[in-house]
Amino acid sequence: MALFLFVVIVAIALGIIGVAVKGLFYLLVIGVVLLLADLVYAGARLARGRRQPGR
Repeated sequence: MALFLFVVIVAIALGIIGVAVKGLFYLLVIGVVLLLADLVYAGARLARGRRQPGR
């Protein structure tokens, strides 16, 4: 869980820097891609944890 939060914070920081500094739009794109990848990973972990073995 700590890794998930760390990656979210890094993605937000990259997005802010990408918007604030002229000419660093690619950092915004990297931040958005990183955030989306992190959310997909978290969703996959939650979905995997909900499955119950068949009886």
